[in-house]
Amino acid sequence: MSDLTHLTIAAALDGLAAKKFSARELGEAHLGAMAKHKKLNAYITETPETALQQADASDKRRAAGKAGALDGIPLGIKDLFCTEGVLTTAGSHILDGFKPTYESTVTRNLFNAGAVMLGKLNLDEFAMGSSNKTSYYGSVVNPWKRTGDNTDLVPGGSSGGSAAAVAARIAMGATGTDTGGSIRQPAALTGTVGIKPTYGRCSRWGIVAFASSLDQAGPIARSVEDCAIMLGAMAGHDPKDSTSVEMAVPDFRRALTGDIRGLRIGIPREYRVNGMSAEIDALWAQGAEWLKVQGAELKEISLPHTKYALPTYYIIAPAEASSNLARYDGVRFGLRVPGNSLDEMYELTRAAGFGKEVKRRILIGTYVLSAGYYDAYYLQAQRVRALILKDFTEAFKDVDVILTPSTPSAAFGFHENEDDPVQMYLNDVFTVTVNLAGLPGISVPAGLDAKGLPLGLQLIGRAFDEETLLRTAGVLERCADFTALPAGV
Repeated sequence: MSDLTHLTIAAALDGLAAKKFSARELGEAHLGAMAKHKKLNAYITETPETALQQADASDKRRAAGKAGALDGIPLGIKDLFCTEGVLTTAGSHILDGFKPTYESTVTRNLFNAGAVMLGKLNLDEFAMGSSNKTSYYGSVVNPWKRTGDNTDLVPGGSSGGSAAAVAARIAMGATGTDTGGSIRQPAALTGTVGIKPTYGRCSRWGIVAFASSLDQAGPIARSVEDCAIMLGAMAGHDPKDSTSVEMAVPDFRRALTGDIRGLRIGIPREYRVNGMSAEIDALWAQGAEWLKVQGAELKEISLPHTKYALPTYYIIAPAEASSNLARYDGVRFGLRVPGNSLDEMYELTRAAGFGKEVKRRILIGTYVLSAGYYDAYYLQAQRVRALILKDFTEAFKDVDVILTPSTPSAAFGFHENEDDPVQMYLNDVFTVTVNLAGLPGISVPAGLDAKGLPLGLQLIGRAFDEETLLRTAGVLERCADFTALPAGV
């Protein structure tokens, strides 16, 4: 039964169709694996009864010839997605006891496709973080270890629980959200595949908001093909979300032809940043060579405003967060700390309910939106954001896909960079531009560093051209032939 947890989604669908095993057996195997890997703290809420009920219903549909695109596949759901009747916390104390009376559009789409929910996955509080250390429910532990070193490592964030669960084989795939790299960065640090689709490709309705103009849902899985399958089920127009684009969802799986002959691959010179390890640089060069051997044409490009991306992001994202998080006041749902007045109740509830990183970002956001600084900071950041998008628009006149590293380093220990929030923010240096420009990006595991930890390469595509992005990623994945597993998995 344990072998079932090592199948890809694609292989599991084939096995289910061939009646080699049932959806219940697949679900039970994953629930058993979850029990063995509790120390990873990947799940906030486990839903075994729901999982087995959904698995049994899936087996009945398959027997009746009515199986959906993900029928019987056990998935983990990042605890930022509202799930009807199931505790939804966003990793925060302030949402204690919150059980939504509605389902997010993305999870509804997945369940309509037959997916089985194993539980709600841990994350940085309100998706704010790059290490999954800010969750009220404790840190998620990366299943990977450095060679000869038992130090616990971060899985990346904010979708650290999602990435760790997929890497540890305690979920076949997982939902994530990406505001500044929160799918691609943890995927890179755990040896998994994660795609952030174009802004508007997946509905944001029913996802707890961090920064509304940047947030986008996407899948984390163990292969490019699995991500293509999941994304096809997650995506689609939603009239309940005004930012959802009314556009047909392609068959992403069919896009994986394995042929990239004639594609032009951009190599941005500005992504060679100070402090980047020689291993990352060498892997980047190796990835470019792999694509060249497969018939792609390499072309150096310039994205001149890249150096302004991080400061721009860390003005816009906290500004939107300070607005979005104003709704958490102890009045309507979640935690309430009584006070002698309404204002005091607000203060006490927010003081107890929000963690340190969330408070930091609310304060930054409130500051840059204040009357004396709105023009100097927020409006300037929006202007620079437009220039970053213009850089990509110009670059995509000459290339089809852009290749970069996913992260500036491999996974790091929990107490490394602990007292330096700015250093933590630098973990997103290669990913935030994609969110600011609203483009699709994917991280593919491409090798191991000298200490045996996974490293990822990122591909960036044109808006709503996930097909070309996935096609190129599939070729990169085949060339890298990444088969390493975390110890004990």
